[in-house]
Amino acid sequence: MTFDHAARLARLAALLPGREVPALLVTSAVNVRYLTGLASSNAAVLVRADGSALLATDNRYIGKARTLGVPVVEASDVAARLAEPGAGIEAANMSVATYRRLGLELVPLGPVVEELRAVKDDAELELLRTACAITDQVFADVSARVVPGMTERELARLLENRMTELGADKPAFDSIVAAGENGAIPHHAPTDRELRAGDLVTMDFGARYQGYHADMTRTVSLGPPAAWQRELYDLVAAAQRAGRHALAPGAAAGDVDRAARSIVAEAGHGEHFRHGLGHGVGLEIHEEPFLGPSRTGRLEDRVPITVEPGVYLPGRGGVRIEDTLVTRAGGPELFTKTTKELLVL
Repeated sequence: MTFDHAARLARLAALLPGREVPALLVTSAVNVRYLTGLASSNAAVLVRADGSALLATDNRYIGKARTLGVPVVEASDVAARLAEPGAGIEAANMSVATYRRLGLELVPLGPVVEELRAVKDDAELELLRTACAITDQVFADVSARVVPGMTERELARLLENRMTELGADKPAFDSIVAAGENGAIPHHAPTDRELRAGDLVTMDFGARYQGYHADMTRTVSLGPPAAWQRELYDLVAAAQRAGRHALAPGAAAGDVDRAARSIVAEAGHGEHFRHGLGHGVGLEIHEEPFLGPSRTGRLEDRVPITVEPGVYLPGRGGVRIEDTLVTRAGGPELFTKTTKELLVL
């Protein structure tokens, strides 16, 4: 897949005068990859307001770096090699120790590159579509194999093994499988707890494909659901629909969250939905923008984002339904297409 890294560098350079810095020292590995195409554990790029850029990395990656069309220098201490007085730095990425060691007047900035990354180009969207298509197929294949007596860990391994069999780089994150009462824990780590008839089972997983991350959650019923389980599922499904429909270029992040959260609150379960509604996905599994009650800012066009309301009843269980979508002027485009109807296994 070909990306226009020169255009990305130019867009970043154009933002710097407004941030009142002559240059930005980018040290986040993900942001260096986004701007230059170099995936490494030790690299930085200095981007100047005049449009020039200089990449630094060590001898492990210098060969690859020299093929990328960006001027490059070899260095072990990449930040020290590139830092210039008055340059901006990524405050969320650079440690206090590194900042002090550089010994220069530098300007801490917020998520400048992350805001650029939020809006995806056609190549990025195609990679995300593939990651989500793999994720959909994994669910179809593995859900047919779920049986009582299987443990949460075994089910998680099935999900993750199938991802790589279908062409994923690896799982986008550690898969969540939560059965029965464990479904009340939003980020439950799979255990040896066996799945039993009558359980609701939540599976939160996704494939990473060529660096891009999918994210999907489905809650299924192992056998016919009890009345309270069906009621809870229908409530979360209604909230998820409302959140999806609220996604649009120009929509306020807090308003999208409110569209879903108000439905849960009106049903008397506001205290049982305590996490944000969603987050951007791309080169990271959690990236700008974020949807939540206190989140500010407005969505732009072509932003991949999740919508994932959940209701969690301590000691009983829970339901979460999550999709990855992309904001579009004519309505959001759904990337994870697995049915959101309650699947009874």
